[in-house]
Amino acid sequence: MRWRVAVMASLGGLATLLLAAAGTVCLTSGCADIGYLAQSTHGHLSLLASARPVDDWLREPETAEALKARLVLAQRLRDFAVTDLKLPDNRSYRSYADLKRPAAVWNVAATPELSMKLQTWCFPVVGCVGYRGYYDPAAAQAEAQALRERGLEATVYPVPAYSTLGKIEWLGGDPLLNTFIQWPETELARQIFHELAHQVAFADGDTEFNESFATAVERLGGERWLERHGSPELRTQQARLEQRRAEFRALTQRTRAQLDAVYRSELPDDAKRVRKAELMAAMRTDHAALKAGAWNGYAGYDAFFDKANNASLAMQAAYLDSVPAFVALFEQQGRDFTRFYAAVQHLAGLPRAQRNATLAALAPSPSH
Repeated sequence: MRWRVAVMASLGGLATLLLAAAGTVCLTSGCADIGYLAQSTHGHLSLLASARPVDDWLREPETAEALKARLVLAQRLRDFAVTDLKLPDNRSYRSYADLKRPAAVWNVAATPELSMKLQTWCFPVVGCVGYRGYYDPAAAQAEAQALRERGLEATVYPVPAYSTLGKIEWLGGDPLLNTFIQWPETELARQIFHELAHQVAFADGDTEFNESFATAVERLGGERWLERHGSPELRTQQARLEQRRAEFRALTQRTRAQLDAVYRSELPDDAKRVRKAELMAAMRTDHAALKAGAWNGYAGYDAFFDKANNASLAMQAAYLDSVPAFVALFEQQGRDFTRFYAAVQHLAGLPRAQRNATLAALAPSPSH
């Protein structure tokens, strides 16, 4: 599974460090020292320092022709984001950086052993989020191990990019990265649209709202790009990918719901552990059947299922669970992106309980 961006995944950005420079920042699980924030700021500034305007890369004789073609496509997608999707017209994704690594950051997420509730960390600027990001994968693994030693389940996953919410346009905005520039056309489109959506609306401390909204925009925008610019071959390829993606979501969402019901039940903890192991084994068996059958050996989800636990399933939920509600809101607003964004911004400003109730009312019933 490709994780889309986590908003300010590493808490990169100069403002974060400046806000924390006088002391420590308290988290829900304790207090983070300046070292974590320092690595975040240093990592983000290093990322920005690697970026150059796309036009510079295109003029450079040493730039590979394959990369030039992708950068040209990315600029077409960026223009489409403004003209057709009404996403922000700024400096973001008008530059490119080769980070010489496979991910922008590595995020850590965690849950209790018998719960689907994500551990949260709270920071300046972005509030509380259900993950913690590192520019060094070894540091992410060390954090995950520390969480496990506290009895939590943890997962580490690579993030191809993250949004700074439009806060650093004065530093050049968020760049295109080598971590996703070679993705298939529609997937590249969706990545850019997702990132830009985070600049439109952001609810402090509400990971599910923020990520589900951005995922809805990436889907809607990707569909519109495909309708207007996709070749018959590309549409066929994307339809096959979407079918697998839908089957993957159905399997993991079913398992997540079953696990959550077990955790909330009155069973003794030992019985919950037994049932948990049975459900996780059944999920992996069902994945193997899909892979051998309808997916014709497609191995793209192998890593997810190999490492699947409460934390990875709960993190997935943050990206997906409210997407149907946002799509319904888009339809309610006449499929007009400007009106849709205004409605989402209104929701972001509501108290969380009211926001959740509104989204729940919008969500289609299971029969639909």
